[in-house]
Amino acid sequence: MPRQQQPATRPVRRRSYDQFCASARALDAVGDRWTLLIVRELLAGPRRYTDLHADLPGVSTDVLASRLKDMEQGGLVTRRKLPPPAAASVYELTARGHGLLPVLAALAEWGAPALAERRPTDAVRAHWFALPLLRALEGPGGPIATGVLDVHLDEGEFHVRTGVTAAGGPVYGDGPAARADARIALDAELCLALGRGEPTFAEAVKDGRIEVSGDGALAAELRGE
Repeated sequence: MPRQQQPATRPVRRRSYDQFCASARALDAVGDRWTLLIVRELLAGPRRYTDLHADLPGVSTDVLASRLKDMEQGGLVTRRKLPPPAAASVYELTARGHGLLPVLAALAEWGAPALAERRPTDAVRAHWFALPLLRALEGPGGPIATGVLDVHLDEGEFHVRTGVTAAGGPVYGDGPAARADARIALDAELCLALGRGEPTFAEAVKDGRIEVSGDGALAAELRGE
């Protein structure tokens, strides 16, 4: 009688480093591939699954669904259904998930030197430049006026909300805002340099590398008035 072949066993996914260490515990929650990039997208506010998938080039549908489920279980995101006529579910960060903003900002600063040259295979979205720009706006130079700032790059447009990074809620979003207090135009290379403090935002405005338009307190402060 032929011997019955046993089905192949799948390796059990390790869920914890099992180390009594704060860094290890943090990596238990966010160390999986794609998790922090999902957080990056949700810092823009509630997103539908299809929108997340569109702005995470390279992630498979199965992996994205698995990561979102893990993040729900870990208390980083919640899922809620939009009222009619939308009838769609969105994912959004919890307060704990939003607390990862300074972690992502620090990673963006650390990784910036690796962006000296864009590879042919690199995907790009305009709102991926929001974190270095926010660092320049709300860095050591002092708090900037609270408001909504539209940002125009050759790669597209996005908007940032200044003065709210410590309060929770969306800090940036794709495309222009419905109502903006000011608008700036610059190039992506300068946006990354601003995140490194080379130059400062004020210096870039003064030498004409950033064009500022708009009325009110935010536009005036950005122009150094």
